[in-house]
Amino acid sequence: MSWDAYNVFWNALVPQGYILIFPTTETGFSPSHSNFGQDIAFLVGAMKAEGRDSSSPFFAAVAPTSAVMGHSMGGGAAFLAVQYDSSITALATVAAAVTNPSSTLAAVDINIPALVFAGGNDCVTPPSQHQIPMYDSLASACKSFVSLTGGSHCQFAGTNFNCNFGEATCTPRPAISASVQRTITFDLLLPWLDFQLKSDAAQGQNFQDYLAAETGVSFEQNCSLIATNIGENSAQNSANISVSTSPNPFQSQVNLQFSRPLVEASARLFNSSGQAVMQLHQLNQSQITIERGQLPAGLYFLQILEAEQLISSQKLIIID
Repeated sequence: MSWDAYNVFWNALVPQGYILIFPTTETGFSPSHSNFGQDIAFLVGAMKAEGRDSSSPFFAAVAPTSAVMGHSMGGGAAFLAVQYDSSITALATVAAAVTNPSSTLAAVDINIPALVFAGGNDCVTPPSQHQIPMYDSLASACKSFVSLTGGSHCQFAGTNFNCNFGEATCTPRPAISASVQRTITFDLLLPWLDFQLKSDAAQGQNFQDYLAAETGVSFEQNCSLIATNIGENSAQNSANISVSTSPNPFQSQVNLQFSRPLVEASARLFNSSGQAVMQLHQLNQSQITIERGQLPAGLYFLQILEAEQLISSQKLIIID
């Protein structure tokens, strides 16, 4: 399948502020799964480099967070990709196929959040032989497996002759339409990505609510995306804390004023490569000051946590 078979993905995700990158390598009949995994990982770093390049149209517009995704062989290769870039934040796959080298074995060393989709009527990569072994092998502290009842292998993507022809040679046949299958997929994938990559606590709640209410799926999780026990406030109130940041951009220091006092909070500052460059602990005030120190000019992301739960994420820009 060529990259443009996944137009349904960019049509769903790009309008929501996401950048999608599709490798066009390994498209022959005997692709190298290992090379494809390395290509996926390479693109993560290449896109972050664009965000640091002042001559790029993506300058200061690329977050340090990232997800690797894929369908079928690309899904298995996404498992392989994680080992090549430690900054990858999350993994999401649809109807992933076991690869050579084994994506199931690679899963043993993956501890980032993961979302694994399967089609209940997938006769190309049956879940019991592909997605379930990979999911079970994941070392992720937060992982979710979602099977779409009656869903097929090919209907996760756009119409593609090669995939549809192959699927027509096996059974069971799809029991739901392609539009229904994709609607369910994106109704879950979008809030999951918003939670994992944008630190949107409300979307974590939406993801869990949809899982509980949707009758067209069965699922398994080892975690919940609902934040709880943040100080003495509810997760919703803590997640909705307002922050005033000034000046931003800044040269020497920036002040952050919070709408309520922080309680036993901490702060982590990341550069645009996703590397932690500063940490503050035992914060119990309504205002904090971040000193630039020896940090170079560029784009940074500040995360504020209470009781180990993310309550605020701020983009900061240092200038000379």
